[in-house]
Amino acid sequence: MTMPTRRLGELEVSAQGLGCMGMSHAYSGQDDEESVATIHRALDLGVTLLDTADQYGRGANEELVGRAIADRRDQVVLATKFG
Repeated sequence: MTMPTRRLGELEVSAQGLGCMGMSHAYSGQDDEESVATIHRALDLGVTLLDTADQYGRGANEELVGRAIADRRDQVVLATKFG
């Protein structure tokens, strides 16, 4: 089964995205290895939209996502926020 996509302006993204906040912020028991594996599995299933922010773990989440997608950057639309 192929993941449906949607147009966001000139971008085409998967209909479902992956919110990454809980991978390094707001919940207890974060595990970087498990989080990276989760991101990789989502990409393997066709998810192309990842959401993060600098406030999630004071930048730790963006660093984690960056490590996870380092060799797959061309497969991902990365949404982030600041403030």
